[in-house]
Amino acid sequence: MNLEEQYDRIYQYLFFRLHDQHTAEDLTQETFFRFIGSRTYQDENRQLQYLYTIARNLCSQYYRDKVIVFNFDEVLDIPQSEESEQSLLERISLIDALQTLSPEEREMLLLRYVNDVPVPVISRLYNISRFAVYRRLKGILKKVKDEMEAENG
Repeated sequence: MNLEEQYDRIYQYLFFRLHDQHTAEDLTQETFFRFIGSRTYQDENRQLQYLYTIARNLCSQYYRDKVIVFNFDEVLDIPQSEESEQSLLERISLIDALQTLSPEEREMLLLRYVNDVPVPVISRLYNISRFAVYRRLKGILKKVKDEMEAENG
């Protein structure tokens, strides 16, 4: 695993959870400081899991200190004027559908489909089997699809 490649993904994960650029930058840096400074973690096959565990724990610590209101508009770019009206409506529908999900469901989608975190790593993060991860992801995607279809009538 190349740490440089993971830096942006960890930042994206933290920004998604925190919705604050400066805090996400600070916690990304802290995640890597803790990862590099850890002498107890030696398992080469679990470095990615360890990075996300550190980042997740830092988020939990941050949330204990401050409550954040989630705004998907900051995470998903609003389409530019050259995009079609249909594309804009689809994005708005997607944003609305994502807001119906629990924070854990949104996090799981981000990890798997935005940050391309492998399913075995996600299963270790959530302490569930790979098959449970696949089932949850399938269920979450179905929930988003159903919500979008209901919204679009």
